[in-house]
Amino acid sequence: MMKLKAAIASVALAGSIAAVSTPAMARDTVNVVGSSTVYPFATVVAERFGRNTDFPTPKLESTGSGGGLKLFCAGIGTQHPDITNASRRMKKSEFELCQSNGVKEITEVKIGADGIVIANSKDAEKLDLSLKQVFLALAKEVPDPKGGDKLVANPYQKWSDIDSSLPNLEISVMGPPPTSGTRDAFVEIAMEGGCKTFDFIKAMEKKDMKSVCHSMREDGPFVEAGENDNLIVQRLAQDKDTLGIFGYSFLMENSSQIQAATIGGVEPTPETIADEDYPVARSLFFYIKNAHVGVVPGIKEYAEEFTTEGAWGDNGYLVDVGLIPNPRNTRMEVAKNVRNLKPMTGNEL
Repeated sequence: MMKLKAAIASVALAGSIAAVSTPAMARDTVNVVGSSTVYPFATVVAERFGRNTDFPTPKLESTGSGGGLKLFCAGIGTQHPDITNASRRMKKSEFELCQSNGVKEITEVKIGADGIVIANSKDAEKLDLSLKQVFLALAKEVPDPKGGDKLVANPYQKWSDIDSSLPNLEISVMGPPPTSGTRDAFVEIAMEGGCKTFDFIKAMEKKDMKSVCHSMREDGPFVEAGENDNLIVQRLAQDKDTLGIFGYSFLMENSSQIQAATIGGVEPTPETIADEDYPVARSLFFYIKNAHVGVVPGIKEYAEEFTTEGAWGDNGYLVDVGLIPNPRNTRMEVAKNVRNLKPMTGNEL
């Protein structure tokens, strides 16, 4: 009966979106794409949801935040995802892409917070880095070490080249690709934060400043590791001279093997991330395609499970896998938005 209802609803939906040329095929499983950082949290919720309800376990795919939003915004119809996870907020341009492709009503769900860590093997020296040092290590172009307001191709090969207090080791850092929300957040928070310590860069036109601050070096010391953060963790465990960039939840899962650098003297912990004392903290989201609710069974119910106190609350099961909970008043407001499927206006972005 549930499948029959889904099929009837899907036919009705297809009729209402005649502009979509690809025929919508009925399905009974929620499809979720998006962020590799949110993926572990979403997987735990999906498995519980499948086990404890009559709905099939949602199908999850880790595509990166940017890749997920591109798939999500491609159109209405069950050939497109129902939900996308993001380790950053949707961009205005992505909201406009959704609107132009008929994805008109979207509910934003802010699920909690996460920190971005720079970690290495527990067998290596624990580092304390400033955002300025991180920028100088990883940027494509940096201020000329000889002085003056001029940018040059990054000449730094060792950490000690940047600051004599840092180890005499080759700079070797593995991090996420441009499609990743972790990469977006890292360049916007860490790289830009370090970049703006140079007054002449801070004084640039915004577009030029971002181009300098957000461009990662391509000459070897920084290596894009793909969307699978577990591969970075495995490399760090094997190579104590390499550092990796990923979400705090992966640090928690692998704390027996790896350790995080302090940033500006601040250790990443649930408390420092929630309070935003840790310099590289960001919020996590997922987005619901409201037009698919009632067509693919279980979308709203899955979202409601995610936003129960037993899941995302201060003592919820997601805390056990590294989620930093939203403040209680935020949780209550977001849960209400999910129940009402409150659509975004675009003015939030």
